[in-house]
Amino acid sequence: MPKPHSYTSNPSLRTIMEIDSRDTLFRGTPIDDDGRFINLEIPFEPDFGDLLKWQLSSNPQKEEKKSDIWRPHIFTSTDFLHDSRDCIVWLGHACFFIRLSGVTILTDPVFGDILFTTRTSPFPFSPDILRNIDYVFLSHDHRDHCDKESIQLLIRNNPQAKIIAGLGMNDLIDDWLEDTPHHQAEYAGWYQQFTTDTTKIKIYFMPSRHWSKRGLFDTNSRLWGGLTIVSDATTIYISGDTGYGNHFRDAGKLFPSIDYAIMGVGAYSPRWFMAANHISPEQAVQGFHDMKAKHFIPMHYGTFDLSDEPISEPMRLLRQMEEQSVIHGTLHIPGIGEEIIIQ
Repeated sequence: MPKPHSYTSNPSLRTIMEIDSRDTLFRGTPIDDDGRFINLEIPFEPDFGDLLKWQLSSNPQKEEKKSDIWRPHIFTSTDFLHDSRDCIVWLGHACFFIRLSGVTILTDPVFGDILFTTRTSPFPFSPDILRNIDYVFLSHDHRDHCDKESIQLLIRNNPQAKIIAGLGMNDLIDDWLEDTPHHQAEYAGWYQQFTTDTTKIKIYFMPSRHWSKRGLFDTNSRLWGGLTIVSDATTIYISGDTGYGNHFRDAGKLFPSIDYAIMGVGAYSPRWFMAANHISPEQAVQGFHDMKAKHFIPMHYGTFDLSDEPISEPMRLLRQMEEQSVIHGTLHIPGIGEEIIIQ
């Protein structure tokens, strides 16, 4: 397994982490001998043999999955786009519209199908009406989170928008937006603060336990991560794609009053293959507790068929945990396009 050879960051941005929860000096985002990014814990490289083993294995939930007809309810109203209240709106998978202190952020925009995978739930309205977006956050380069056509449409309609993402993502963005050479973008290492109007919000790039790849020879050449958004009144944490790790506890240490935690809950089965990269609903709740957050909002389910579990299972498990009083906070399971007003 790869080990840290050195550490990197964006020298023009502020790094907020000094000592992590393991009393270890934080030196920056780790990279290996080849200059590729690695996780803070449990380094990971995709193994084609494991992928092949999964694809050739039988799924014990195959029949249950085939008969699962549940889909998230679709809300088509776009009134939230013309409102001024702080809100969080799930738009499917990992895409959210967030308004905080009058600043609008769109995360991981993917408006249609992706390579080899068709959406099981449609985007709730025409993405062409998404205007006046201030920031577009890209958690990593995987196709269910980072889509060329969606980003091109957004920047064409929102030339003022600033793309914020991890180190190394600039090669994709510069290529995709070559027809808009004056687009705004900023790339951060883990625990670095993006440049914003801090009188309104502060935005931080957070670590996750994942990986990156789009082509044959670019494994882990682009950094992956989550996000923390902070206003005077509200703190929102977004996990990004991630396996379980101490980074949840570290987030709670840095931000001791997380109001809303948006956590991945899907694409976790089979566990032997997925656990390194995706948390299960139970692990998502544990991470939520590690952060001592108040409101839990699930994501990364109900939109793309990426793994072995039935499409409704993450939602059903969360409801069961809520009924059993296992979740120490408020659970929200919105429909796609449904507005959650930030209190």
